[in-house]
Amino acid sequence: VALHHQECRDAQDSIRPRFIRLRLGFISLTMQPSGRGYDSGVSTFSPDGRLYQVEYARESVKRGTTTVGLKYRDGVILIVDKRISSKLVIADSIEKMYQIDDHIGITTSGLVADARQLVDRARVQCQVNRMTYGDSIAVTSLVKKMCDHKQSFTQYGGARPFGTALLIAGIDDEGIHLFETDPSGAYQSYQAGAIGRGRSAVIDRFETSWKANMTQNAAIKLGLEALRESLEDDLNSDTVEIAVVNSEGYHKLEHEITLKHLEKIS
Repeated sequence: VALHHQECRDAQDSIRPRFIRLRLGFISLTMQPSGRGYDSGVSTFSPDGRLYQVEYARESVKRGTTTVGLKYRDGVILIVDKRISSKLVIADSIEKMYQIDDHIGITTSGLVADARQLVDRARVQCQVNRMTYGDSIAVTSLVKKMCDHKQSFTQYGGARPFGTALLIAGIDDEGIHLFETDPSGAYQSYQAGAIGRGRSAVIDRFETSWKANMTQNAAIKLGLEALRESLEDDLNSDTVEIAVVNSEGYHKLEHEITLKHLEKIS
């Protein structure tokens, strides 16, 4: 293209400019990313079977704040750390933890706007099930519906995957549940798990310290310790939120109670 648009005005310089442009053109071609041609379409597989748009969405999750969840003998604990970019930001204006139904809670990591769309859809699914069948939705059923929705955004053109992961905690007639979903629409059930940038450090701690018969206070203490180990800074009582899902339903701990739990690990 450069050769086509540039005409040489001086016959003596007719060769050298073209040679330089050819070299620049070669460099620009060789420095293109490996996914070129396969990362522009969400439904296009690369030759080695990868969906680059899904992988990019997962990178968004890895850059998100760390969120942890762990089962204990009577329910599930959810803990989020709402990192704020400026001390001028009001921490209460940032949402990372949501009540979906009386028996289900969700925490998120990744793009907040994407998470909000999924949270709204999950709440609607719970309401539809209650109106249709007169009963609360099973946790596993909600997880499958949400993941089917997320997977559809990896299969058709004109859209992109959701750049967020979810930890879904709940309790129903089938037992106590903790699920992790990722942007591809895949989901897994965990005894204890985490999402976000500090996931690896939290999982390492859980693998060595988690026990099935822990009390609620012991589970909260372990979750806070694991979260603290995954962060570069100390935990801030203004940005940490704790929720419990048990036979009494979903409830978020008051700030004063959260502060007492933080004091126990300081």
